[in-house]
Amino acid sequence: MQAVTSSEPTASSWFLTLCAWGVHLYTALGAVFGLLAIHYAAIGGFRASFIAMAITIAIDSSDGTLARLVNVKKRVPGFDGALLDNIVDYLTYVVVPVFLMIRADIVSGNLGLAVACIVLIASAYQFCQSNAKTPDNFFLGFPSYWNIVVFYLYCLNWPVVANELILLLLSAMVFVPIKYIYPSRTRQLRPITLALAIVWTFATIAVLATMPTYNPILLYVSLAYVAYYFIVSFALHAQSLIEQRQAG
Repeated sequence: MQAVTSSEPTASSWFLTLCAWGVHLYTALGAVFGLLAIHYAAIGGFRASFIAMAITIAIDSSDGTLARLVNVKKRVPGFDGALLDNIVDYLTYVVVPVFLMIRADIVSGNLGLAVACIVLIASAYQFCQSNAKTPDNFFLGFPSYWNIVVFYLYCLNWPVVANELILLLLSAMVFVPIKYIYPSRTRQLRPITLALAIVWTFATIAVLATMPTYNPILLYVSLAYVAYYFIVSFALHAQSLIEQRQAG
């Protein structure tokens, strides 16, 4: 006799669906901490604002792994988690740091507002590109890590003109089709990249813990990872171009 199968959801199925919704809620919490970062920046609590931004980075760095673990696309097929992630990321990686850089006088005056608007527009373009992430797991064009950029500009306390030039340069680099490392997914040099990312994380947390004063050695250790990120990204991009020419 053929066994009768039931279409009723099992307890484990209900639990996994609940977990999938929990992952989406976890992603959405990034927007909550983004709002807190704006609030603290508005009242001059820049250290608290950067801490809130750091929490949004931690959420963004882990929610994808959780989503794949519980297979959210299968469990909640009618909900677009990727769209939610992009909405939260645009808020926390772009809008929040742009607001802080205005409030902290990293940029100033009408020119500073114009630079801030350029950053917003360039990032809107970058977020809406269908090929913003390449099939071989790179970002195409400068990824909108404005929270990290603004953190270093705040700590380094360079002249406003220098800050604005750096922001304009990076905004232009959004449109240049250079491939940048996706730290958690780019296969090339991934063990080294992840190991250095861990060092960067602890060094940056240590800097955050003592702001507005900080140990310059820790700051430059943290900055060393940024230098590594750009150098290796450019080197891997150049290597891929050479390989394409040789293959062609």
